[in-house]
Amino acid sequence: MTIETTATSELGVTWHEVCTLKSLSRERGAAALVAGTQVALFRTHDDRVFAVQQLDPFSGANVMSRGIVGTRGDVPTVASPMYKQVFDLRTGGCLDPVGKEPRALQTFPVHLDGDIVSVGLPGGQGGR
Repeated sequence: MTIETTATSELGVTWHEVCTLKSLSRERGAAALVAGTQVALFRTHDDRVFAVQQLDPFSGANVMSRGIVGTRGDVPTVASPMYKQVFDLRTGGCLDPVGKEPRALQTFPVHLDGDIVSVGLPGGQGGR
């Protein structure tokens, strides 16, 4: 069994199985409701999966899964579909605030166990 993680810290995380890797299109986003939290999932061309908050911190709309997936060098990114701010999918950091004060996205750890994609939420919210 191989488990890959796209998170820097897993302390205090509760894991939730969300979908299969096959159900996520490469270079596209998908929205998921995970234990009451809206999450945007992104599968990159190399089959890594990243999870960030669905809420666009600039517009206040739940639209991040509709963003444009890309890269800046080796950094996987998503551009907001609203005002086009660009975010690092690994850290949530805003790489291009488009003239506004930078705001970050919350990121969530992701585990791939075979074809199963699990997202980690902070605290003891359900899951395994």
